Amino acid sequence: MDNQNIQQVKISTADPSALGLFGLAMVTLVASSQKLGLTDGLSFILPWAFFLGGFAQLFASVLDAKHNNIFGTTAFGAFGLFWIGVGTSWLIQLGFFGENLAANADPKQLGVAFIGYLIFSLYMTIGAMETHKVLFFIFVFIDFLFIGLSLSTFGIMYEVTHMVAAVSEFLIALLSFYGSAAVVLNTHFGQVVLPVGKPFGIYKKK
Repeated sequence: MDNQNIQQVKISTADPSALGLFGLAMVTLVASSQKLGLTDGLSFILPWAFFLGGFAQLFASVLDAKHNNIFGTTAFGAFGLFWIGVGTSWLIQLGFFGENLAANADPKQLGVAFIGYLIFSLYMTIGAMETHKVLFFIFVFIDFLFIGLSLSTFGIMYEVTHMVAAVSEFLIALLSFYGSAAVVLNTHFGQVVLPVGKPFGIYKKK
């Protein structure tokens, strides 16, 4: 029996979290400007929702899967799909798919979706405790964002809960910009330029 030479080829991919966090930062910055009353309308939020919030995070999710990073794959994938879903909901609301579809839109169904994402973000916040503190606090503010979105969509203390969502979304943007910059600069220079904080160390991987 002839001996066969087996070659293994390892393909390295760059850390995609910088792109994923930048996409999150951009879409939440633009979207929060509307919630805070600094801008009006949804039309010019849509491109950032689809391309930065959606496609950039989905691309980061695929690359994280190649790193065997289940947390990053799930987080970027779920939030990428969230922004595509929200963007599509806005298109329906604006009548892009016709008047009949817009007339049959029930905002409470969007509120139910926000509750679903709140559940998701809560257990992802627990997971983020063992990444780094910047990402953990991004998830904390994502929790508050979905609390605010859920309650305001159902008309519960609308003014207060809408502002909770708006401020939380803006803080997500700022922290995501910082997190993205930290990944790029720390990796590029091979040293800590922007500290992100160590994991809490409560849950240890076996």
